[in-house]
Amino acid sequence: MTRNALGEFEHLILLGVLRLGDQAYGVSIIDELEGRTGREVSQAATYIGLKRLRDKGLLASRLADPSPERGERARRYFTVTDSGIERLRESAAALFSMWEGLDPKLKERIG
Repeated sequence: MTRNALGEFEHLILLGVLRLGDQAYGVSIIDELEGRTGREVSQAATYIGLKRLRDKGLLASRLADPSPERGERARRYFTVTDSGIERLRESAAALFSMWEGLDPKLKERIG
């Protein structure tokens, strides 16, 4: 893993964007994260994370056309870049390597 390793929240954001596909925008990402993690997710932290990931080149974004339902405001949609996919793969490989063989130890402590 590199010095630019992803933090937990960055992982969650990238994975949320991947899951949502074409429907990945701020509120939908927050809803996805909250629904899957059971944690309350700060809107400010999410938008800061999205900007940080975009600045790192791991996310790309586009503005949709403004709509009357949104008061003529445009919605920003996000997609994971090829670099973002590669970073997730590297991170997953490192995490899976660390988890390898620990299932019995974790089950002992739970049960």
